[in-house]
Amino acid sequence: MLILGLETSCDETAAAVVEDGVAVHANVVATQHDLHERYAGVVPEIASRAHLERLLPVVHDALKRAGVRVHDLDAVAVGNRPGLVGSLIVGVSAAKALAWSLDKPLIGVDHVRAHLHAAFLEDTPRGGASVARGAPADAAAAAFSDHGSRTTDHVPALGLVVSGGHTSLYRMRSDGGAVRLGRTIDDAVGEAYDKAGVLLNAGYPGGPNIDKLAQTGDPDGPDIPKLPVSMLGTDSLDFSFSGLKTALLYAVRGHPEGRGKSATFPRTVDDLTDARRADLAAAFQYAAVEAVIRKLRRALRQDESVTSLIVGGGVSANSQLRRRLACFAERHGLSLHLPALRYCVDNAAMIAGYAAVTLAADGPDDLTLPVVATSKA
Repeated sequence: MLILGLETSCDETAAAVVEDGVAVHANVVATQHDLHERYAGVVPEIASRAHLERLLPVVHDALKRAGVRVHDLDAVAVGNRPGLVGSLIVGVSAAKALAWSLDKPLIGVDHVRAHLHAAFLEDTPRGGASVARGAPADAAAAAFSDHGSRTTDHVPALGLVVSGGHTSLYRMRSDGGAVRLGRTIDDAVGEAYDKAGVLLNAGYPGGPNIDKLAQTGDPDGPDIPKLPVSMLGTDSLDFSFSGLKTALLYAVRGHPEGRGKSATFPRTVDDLTDARRADLAAAFQYAAVEAVIRKLRRALRQDESVTSLIVGGGVSANSQLRRRLACFAERHGLSLHLPALRYCVDNAAMIAGYAAVTLAADGPDDLTLPVVATSKA
């Protein structure tokens, strides 16, 4: 099963060719960081127009790198939910046109669920052996469906998606299903990192820049406040990062004087030394990662039958989070499945890979496939 995947849910224009759900023959991503950097965040209209300009060249590049022609494809997959509606329309429209013209199956893929498949992708040259891997290939089938080789050694599992738009926790079942246990009630952890990047003048995107800055800082440095680790209700598995952002704002600028539009802050980030900026970045990162780990610990207490932890999303590239997840998994006797760094960010390989699972479970979609701003429950 050779599938072309398209991904345009936010600000990455991507295409990939994946065989049998795990073997990645080509994965091409065109980022838009240069277009959105001046705004310190993604501008939907700019993102949509950039997808229009970049999608066709990206598809051609992916097919060329994979060494295949469009007529060699068995199906066309596209992330149709969740995401920015304008961006999604570009990818879904292109996928529909291509599937129709080739008379091939069309497969709509939930972007968030696909992130959980990223840990099982392999870089495999067309007709060659695997040269790099994020996790065992047969584990992909075990986690999601009967597709390919099957083993149940690591299910049921906890699934964690941490990205710019989503922070969600799932219970992965041995029958291939997934039940969402919790999600962010306000801001996703990746969005909080982007805001922290702005507040600390670390640059955009905030995730990798805050991670780098934090490595030179001390969260327990002189006069560094303890930033909040939100837990919500006693048994809640939902996430909240808006309070952490506000606490960092006050730590950087001080408490506002006045109210509304007339409010002013006693200082700016320019008044801080580089050392204090690094300490605050470290304090922010500790609080953000700690919130994730505590929710995983709580989820595990509620279901001790879990044997594995599967993680995906852009923030899964964070160095401290990866270390903490490894320690957590080892302490609780869980097998840990993390994506290779290149598959942490939004990419089309995870779309094409998870499409094989979706096709096996639910069959193809028709040309009425909608774009949906939200993920499945």
